[in-house]
Amino acid sequence: MNLVGKDALPVSVAMPSVAQKANGAVRAERVIAAETAIAMSYRGSSHAVMMATPADFEDFAVGFSLTEGIIASAGEITGIEVLTFEAGIELQISLTDEPGDAFVRRRRSMAGPVGCGLCGLESLDAAMRSVPAVAETDFRIPAVDVHRAVEGLAAHQPLFAETRAVHGAGFFDPARGVVMVREDVGRHNALDKLIGAMARKGETAGNGAVVVTSRLSVEMVQKAAIFGAPVLIAISAPTALAIETAEKAGMTLVAIARHDGFSVFTRPERIG
Repeated sequence: MNLVGKDALPVSVAMPSVAQKANGAVRAERVIAAETAIAMSYRGSSHAVMMATPADFEDFAVGFSLTEGIIASAGEITGIEVLTFEAGIELQISLTDEPGDAFVRRRRSMAGPVGCGLCGLESLDAAMRSVPAVAETDFRIPAVDVHRAVEGLAAHQPLFAETRAVHGAGFFDPARGVVMVREDVGRHNALDKLIGAMARKGETAGNGAVVVTSRLSVEMVQKAAIFGAPVLIAISAPTALAIETAEKAGMTLVAIARHDGFSVFTRPERIG
């Protein structure tokens, strides 16, 4: 896979502000997270546009393509070209013949334009797609490791420490700790970037847990299930549909994971 035109873009910028203190207003600079429009294009057609952090383009392209069902493996992407415009960034993603032809057929069947969120979906049925069942595994995670995962994710978020304005997604292996983390202003983007980074390195999810800083919407569960994660941990709360989807996928859903405890909503037997 060749990445063409990758430029180093700032992920944060110092901007002036007026801080209101007890003894009056103080002019100061704050470090603010960068945000830009990133378009995913296949076969010359723009498929979806996300507002995202301008970094980890290859991870983003691979992860998004996997979780949206455009490809089945990272090897089906043959190249990624990064084009920078005044309005944002376009990732032109080249596919091998089979997924490329399938993408063209999918585009032809679409009822209307696409956008961000549930990207490129042409119907309500597609939005409520079923997800693959997580493979049965002997993986178990002690309760203490749930806290280790959350603490380890926080320790590997330099952009959040600088800006306090981005989400993080990481993969926790009890034997290795947090092995990989990606950050983004969008929670879905952070997870896609993590999944893409893992796929590019040949890492699988069967013997670990995905841990995220955001609330758990159904899209987060869908993406983690497609990745094959048996356990998904979040510091915030899930939606009812996220819980239902995790139950159907056979995934253990741990949420509201804070220093004083956490809640397990599905498949509690995986938590030691």
